[in-house]
This record gives sequence, structure tokens and C-alpha cells, in this order.
Amino acid sequence: MGYGVGDYPLWYYLIQPVIAGFVGYITNVLALEMTFRPLEFFGIELFRIKGQPWGFFGWQGIIPTKCEKMASICFDLMTTKLLNMKEIFDRLDPKRFSEVMEDAVLLMLDSIVDEVAMKYMPTVWSMLPKKVKDEIVVVMNIESETFLTTFMEEVKEHIDDVLDIKTMTVTACVREKRLVNKIFQECGDKEFTFIRRSGFYFGFLFGLIQMGVFFIYNATWVLPFFGFCVGWATNYLALKVIFRPLNPIKVGCFTIHGIFLKRQMEVSETFARVNCVEILHTKAIWEEMLTGPKSKNFFAMLRAHSIVFTERLLGGMKPITIAAMGSQQFSEMKEEIAQKIAEKLPAVMPHSYEYTTEALDMENTIRERMQKLPYPEFEGVLHPAFEEDEILLIIVGGLLGLVAGAIQVVSMY
Repeated sequence: MGYGVGDYPLWYYLIQPVIAGFVGYITNVLALEMTFRPLEFFGIELFRIKGQPWGFFGWQGIIPTKCEKMASICFDLMTTKLLNMKEIFDRLDPKRFSEVMEDAVLLMLDSIVDEVAMKYMPTVWSMLPKKVKDEIVVVMNIESETFLTTFMEEVKEHIDDVLDIKTMTVTACVREKRLVNKIFQECGDKEFTFIRRSGFYFGFLFGLIQMGVFFIYNATWVLPFFGFCVGWATNYLALKVIFRPLNPIKVGCFTIHGIFLKRQMEVSETFARVNCVEILHTKAIWEEMLTGPKSKNFFAMLRAHSIVFTERLLGGMKPITIAAMGSQQFSEMKEEIAQKIAEKLPAVMPHSYEYTTEALDMENTIRERMQKLPYPEFEGVLHPAFEEDEILLIIVGGLLGLVAGAIQVVSMY
């Protein structure tokens, strides 16, 4: 084949822009699917470069493959531009916190004191009149409020020593890769719809050029070549239109601006909601303090306050208690009370969740500050999803288009 005007029926030429449109649509849809899925490597992993989605033979979604790096980039933005944990925890009122926790903590301390007292001084404790025990409960009620208030004041003051928010968020995203997918998918929902649809529009336009060239020059390589160009160009243009131009540009009565960037107000609201519901919720924050890499600092603070609580609870009875059991056993008793408080505190922490969420108010903070970010910084919310392997997505689109063009050539014979 070579130069030959109109060697094929008219319908064969007219259908080419439509086919090119579908090729563009399919390549863009597949590119998005390959960005997010599968969550784990699918195929036979004979060879694979660490941190790369492809391998011989198989594929893992780009975002799930690089979820740790992408989550780190995403939460660097959050912790440097949107959240200061010291400022956030300064909103917590220790006195109000102790009021919310009062009943649950008092029950916990009552059971601990009773259990420990029966272990270290069973005879004395059993013989104490009910009136004396009731007085101890009254003192315990007063001292438990002081214990919680002073403890939470120290936690607030040293929040960076007991909570590593970045480690918490990145670990959660690595453990559940779907979380990173969800952040990007919900924030970029409209942009991803545009990418899918634009594949057909851009593909159709390139198909018109392909039709004209093929009408005049119908060499066998034309269709695969244009198929590659359609797949490449539709992916490239779709990605560029989302994030460029970075700042609004006035052209006559029109304003040209990246599609994603135009939606800063809406995306900020979605980003804040998804993060605070899925990752930065109160339960996760407390669990990080109780079980995370800095938990030893948290429990060191708790131990110190628990021992002070025990000292204050005994009050004037301390000399009698020491005389009855000896200073060594008295020290052991205080340590056991501290240990049991550390063991049982996680079970009563849920009573504080509602107040803590309300006081910290992280969702509104993230949303409001994100809405005020300059466009270059705001772009960093979604762009990492594509920036990491943007060229790979474009090449994949080109190769899929090449295959579609080759199929058209085969169908001609």
C-alpha cells in the first residue's frame, strides 16, 4: 500500500475518527485503572524492581505500589502547611476532659485500689469500716480529677513527645492501601471523570487527522502509528489540562485555569473530611499514643502521675500504711497501681472521643487552611498520584493505541 486516494469504501474512512475516539477513551480508562488497581501485585513476579508497579509478569496499581512515598508527600503538606499538633492540642481543656472521663475513670480507679489493697494489706482493708472506705472513695473522686487534669496538661505540653502524627498516618496508609486510593479518588472524582471523557473527544479529533492522512496515503503503518499517537496524546493532554495552567490566565472574556485548581474550595472540604474520618480520627490518635513508637513517653508520664495520685490518695494515712506493710512493699504497691492504670486506661479512653473530636476540630482547620493555600502548594494534594509515573501512564496509553491500530490493519485483510 502507498499513495492511493480513496482505495477503500467511504464508511471505512468515516469510522476511523469514531474508532480513534473509543481508543482514546479506553486508553484513558485503563490508565486510571492501572493507577489505582490492583492493590497488591497481580501476576507471576519473576522479576520486579523495588518500588515499581510493573514486573515480569504482572502489575500493581501505581498508587498502591508507592503508597508510603505518596502518603508521606501528602502528609508533609498537611503537617507543614495545615496542622500544628501543638496548636491543635492546645484547644483541649484538661478540666473539661477530666469531667467527661470522671465516671469511667473513678470506676476504674475504685476497682484498681480495691484489687491492690486486697493483695498488699488484705486483713487491714477487709476490716476497714464502710464509712472509712466511703471517705476514701470521696477523696479518690477529688484526686482523680486532679490526676487527669494535671496529666492532660503535661500531655498537651509535650504532645510532640507522645504523638508522631506523620508515622501514624503513613503507617495507616501502608497497612490499608485503599485509604490512599480513597483520598485521591474522592478529591479528584470530577477530574477522573474528565480524563475518561476527554479520551474520546481528543481521540476523535486526532482521528479526523488520521482519516485525512489515510485517505491520501494508506500505508499499513499509518493506523498503528496514529493509534500510538492517539493513546499517547489523549493521556498527555488530559493530565496537563487538569493541572495547567497553574495560575488563572485571562484570554479575552475567558479564564483558563487547571480543572483541579478551579475546585480548590470543594476539594479542600473533601480532603479534610476523608482524612479525618478515615485516618486522623480521635480513636487513631489515642491508639497511636498508647501503642505507637512514642508510647513509652506517654506511659512514663502516666506512671509519674499515677504515683502522685496514690500518694495524695493516702494522704495522712501514708505513715500508717508504710508502718503496716514496710517501705519496700509500699513502693511496690504504688508501682502496681501505676501499672494497672496503664493497663486499664485504654479501655476507658473511648469516653473521651466525642469531646476530643469536638475540641481539636481538625476537619474544619484542615479545610479552612487548605482553601487558603496558594495554587502551587494546593496542586500537591492530587498531583503526586500522577507525577510519580506520569510518563509511564502516557507510554502505556500509546502502546494500547498502537495495538488498536494494528487490529484495524489486520481487519482490512
